Amino acid sequence: MVVQTELSEAEVDRVFHALATSTRRDILRRTIEREQSVSTLATEYEMSFAAVQKHVAVLEAANLIVKRAEGRERLVRANPEMIARARALLARYEELWRSRIARLDDLLAETPRSRPADSTGTANPPQGD
Repeated sequence: MVVQTELSEAEVDRVFHALATSTRRDILRRTIEREQSVSTLATEYEMSFAAVQKHVAVLEAANLIVKRAEGRERLVRANPEMIARARALLARYEELWRSRIARLDDLLAETPRSRPADSTGTANPPQGD
């Protein structure tokens, strides 16, 4: 089985959209800890059951959570594969940013160009008023 690691642009958009709301991040955190029913999740928030269902639907569309039926309940758990793929994407961004910062550090560490030396070999001081 080949595990796809690269996220498509559409997947990246869905993941970042899903994680843009604190409620959805909290739902994801709770479902990482353990599988929960949507109704149990809904009791944790000061919003309607329907509103929690919509948040769950956004997370499911981003493939960050997986929902399954058990009797009349809908159980939700985090999808570790997609979380790992999102983490890999963020690691690539971090690597890019760190390399750019390192290049900037190198540029700033270069010695400034010195003033031309006079005939004695010492640098000419700046001319004052």
